[in-house]
Amino acid sequence: MANTPLSFMILCLTISSLAYTALSVPDWPAGRSTRFYDFKLHTMTVKKLCNTKKIVAVNNMSPGPVVYAQQGDRVIVRVTNESPYNATIHWHGVRQILSCWFDGPSYITQCPIQPGQSFTYEFTLVRQKGTFFWHAHVSWLRATVYGALVVYPKTGVPYPFPYPFEEHIVILGEYWLQDVVKLERQVLASGGGPPPSDAYTINGHPGPNYNCSANDVYEIEVVPGKTYLLRLINAGLNTENFFTIANHKLTIVEADAEYTKPFTTDRVMLGPGQTMIVLVTADQPIAKYSMAMGPYMSAQGIPFQNISAIANFQYLGAVPDRISIPARLPSFNDNLAVKTVMDGLRSLKTSKVPREIDTNLFVTIGINVNKCRSKKPQKNCQGINNGTMAASMNNISFIKPTVSVLEAYYKGNEGFFTDDFPGAPLRFYDFVNGAPNDAPIDTNSMKGTRTKVVEYGSRVQIILQDTGTISTENHPIHLHGYSFYVVGYGTGNYDPQTANFNLVDPPYMNTIGVPVGGWAAIRFVADNPGIWFVAGVWFMHCHIDVHQSWGLGTVLIVKNGNGHLETLPHPPADLPRC
Repeated sequence: MANTPLSFMILCLTISSLAYTALSVPDWPAGRSTRFYDFKLHTMTVKKLCNTKKIVAVNNMSPGPVVYAQQGDRVIVRVTNESPYNATIHWHGVRQILSCWFDGPSYITQCPIQPGQSFTYEFTLVRQKGTFFWHAHVSWLRATVYGALVVYPKTGVPYPFPYPFEEHIVILGEYWLQDVVKLERQVLASGGGPPPSDAYTINGHPGPNYNCSANDVYEIEVVPGKTYLLRLINAGLNTENFFTIANHKLTIVEADAEYTKPFTTDRVMLGPGQTMIVLVTADQPIAKYSMAMGPYMSAQGIPFQNISAIANFQYLGAVPDRISIPARLPSFNDNLAVKTVMDGLRSLKTSKVPREIDTNLFVTIGINVNKCRSKKPQKNCQGINNGTMAASMNNISFIKPTVSVLEAYYKGNEGFFTDDFPGAPLRFYDFVNGAPNDAPIDTNSMKGTRTKVVEYGSRVQIILQDTGTISTENHPIHLHGYSFYVVGYGTGNYDPQTANFNLVDPPYMNTIGVPVGGWAAIRFVADNPGIWFVAGVWFMHCHIDVHQSWGLGTVLIVKNGNGHLETLPHPPADLPRC
């Protein structure tokens, strides 16, 4: 994460990538060149917050190594699991054109890589460039197993904004003193909610607000008058976060790896799974300024970490030992600050938004409390009113199968999932203000591994509606395998008669924060298929991990097309077995 001039970075990318020859299937996108990386997952000892503990990391780094590539490159990453836990790696935001097998979510497109096993991920960055990231997609290992994936434009293609002096990767994270895998098991067994993280981190550093962390601070040294490109990534587990730099403006030029019209603001909010490029000009008096990360918590009655992580934005020539000028973060529940930034996001170019819709889905999202059915309620029913916590889409809590959905579909194995996820809730009512909330009497969800089948080439619209069951909340919803146009959003219940849609230049994203007590409308063309005579399997879920663990997700199955590049090859030989 050191200071990195862009010209040097691109030069290194061009001359230092390892050549790699692999057997390929003719239907696969070939890639302009190939980048090879070797990941080893293992435990490492870290000392943080006055405590020493072991965490799971990649290549003895947390955050892990940066994967660099250019648009059109083929990326090959061999992952060897030397940790004591099952693991997978998801390449967040990569559309995985014809490479669904390598998407990474456990029990959706693959079985986990078990301890002592290896698996090689292979994909081509087809028509994609920008800021992505990779992370574990098993249990809560994502808390420490994550890193940046930076994809530069093709050689000779400039940025659509002034060329920055330097670029820096800034990853927002959360840190627990407990073992996060054991913590997830404890939370699910208890039926209650998770404890807040023990610290927020910026590139793995909590900063001076936390115990024993006065010197555990990330720092960017800047030259007065120069403009810097910051690649912001929220790799946090269970909290959405604000980010700001004291006395400096942030100009957003990319969101979720797609260019936007420049929008200048004092602060941004990123939910887990979201990325952003901001430009910052060092145009203030020479000093040391704080970069701050704090919580955005829109739900009611949820405990959260309220101590900010701090990093330094230090001017060359500033006195090193002086206290940094403090940054002002919005209040933790400042919904207007979130809306203001979302209102400012517009695609750089006029987009090809589907105008006609073939498949129209209405999906409610929210938290549930199920009735206690344990013989040990004091141990297993610690949710609201002695119930057990759950989460759902269309009031169905998704249960992961014991094999991957993709492999079961490919082999024709029945009994692992059904294709009856409803395209709309069973009944319509005032989702925001009139939702059932007499927990656990009328707040139960159904359970099942239900999927939704979509025809290849369908023009799809999904209305994502937040509900007031238990509490309204902003939910970062991520769709694997696709980016989508965010054509509209608003507060209250979605009403097609009054909804205001932007069909000209909506932002093109892969993770959308559905507004607290509101809705969001997304559109895309279902043109990313799966396997011979079968389908592509794509996970759609909340990127707050406890919500995902509780069941807030479903699977879209996109049927194959008939063309040469509309069908995925057979599974790789080293695909992990369950």
